[in-house]
Order: sequence, then structure tokens, then C-alpha cells
Amino acid sequence: MSDTPENPRRGIKSFVVRAGRMGSGQIKALAELGPKFVLPFRPNERLNPGEIFGRNAPLVFEIGFGMGDATAKIAQTLADTDFIGCEVHGPGVGALLKQIDEKQIGNIRIFQHDAVEVLEHMVAPDSLDGVHIYFPDPWHKKKHNKRRLIQPEFVAKLVKHIKPGGYLHLATDWEPYAQQMLEVLSAEPLLQNTVAEGYAPTPAYRPLTKFENRGIKLGHGVWDLVFKRR
Repeated sequence: MSDTPENPRRGIKSFVVRAGRMGSGQIKALAELGPKFVLPFRPNERLNPGEIFGRNAPLVFEIGFGMGDATAKIAQTLADTDFIGCEVHGPGVGALLKQIDEKQIGNIRIFQHDAVEVLEHMVAPDSLDGVHIYFPDPWHKKKHNKRRLIQPEFVAKLVKHIKPGGYLHLATDWEPYAQQMLEVLSAEPLLQNTVAEGYAPTPAYRPLTKFENRGIKLGHGVWDLVFKRR
């Protein structure tokens, strides 16, 4: 990403650039459906959800939706809620667009852009009813831990975009990262754990992914954290 006025250099990024070939269906979905469902990044323009979705509804912001399977299922389950997902990985954007078309899902819009910049420049304070961050890159090696998204600086900025009473829902399958997430969120003054302490039961709206089911069968753990904005 170039250091232009619209893309200033900064330390926090919500993504890792990954190589990946796009299938013909994903390419077609991007070309045909992108103009309708992929929102342009305009750093000097605030989002207007009512205009985007044509209604006033609770708004949830998702950071890094991968291939979009969980996003599509959650949007279908919570049809009275609108979702804006950020994902820089082209194949993932194309895959979610295909699901939006095939399943006729009307309550999802997408940014193919860094979520940190979208939040900073386009999302108003106290405007989100919820934020989802599922299985962010755990950066397993200790020397790389500083690259993890869930750090005090990022969370302090993120929660200011959530309405009082809104929620932040994280999930990870890497226990050391789960421990870091719990520590960071518990230390943020504007957040309160929805359980007495520790991790939350997986909310009914979050489906288990194929990857997650495979891990559970192998005895791997998954940790959900749900905190509310004070």
C-alpha cells in the first residue's frame, strides 16, 4: 500500500497480504456484484447505513471475514441486523459475493480495504451495535506477537466506534492469543465482560466453521470473548 494522503503510513493493520488464486466464479462475482455490494473507501466521507441498506437497523462491523461462510450464515440468522464486512483478500470477497447472490442475502455490504482505515476515516463514533473479529492471525512465534491485531492501542480506538451497550465479539483457536485477548479487553476501561470472568459460551448466532469442526474433532479448543461497551 502506498503512502499517499489517502493511505498514510501507520502501525496498526487489520490484515496480512496473502497470495491466492481467484476462481472464475469469484472473478465474475467481483465484476458483476462488486458495484452493488462492495463499498468504495472514501476517507473524507462518513458511512450512512440508512442510505446504504435502505432501512434503519442495528449495524455490526466485521473485521477479516475470510471466505465469508460465517458472515453469510450470521446475516441470514440475524436478518433484522445489517452487516459491513472488511476483507482485503480478493478470493474471500468474491466468495462472499457469490453467497450473497445465490442465497439472496440483502443485509451485507463489503469493504475490500483495511478495516483500521475504514474505522478511522468512515465510521462515526458510537455508531456500531456490534463488532465481530473471528480467528485473526495469531502470529504464533513469540517474536511476531507484536503484530497481532488485538493490542491495547487498537482496542482503545475500536471501542469508541461502538455504541454504549453494544458488544465486541472475538473468537480464536489459539490459546495463547485467547489469553492475550482476555487480558487486553479486561484492561480496557470502556469494556465489560458479559460473563463473570473468563471466556463466553459461543453465542448461538456464530456458526462453527469447517476448520473449527475439524479442530474440535482433533481435540483443539476454541475460545469466544464477548464484551459490552460501557
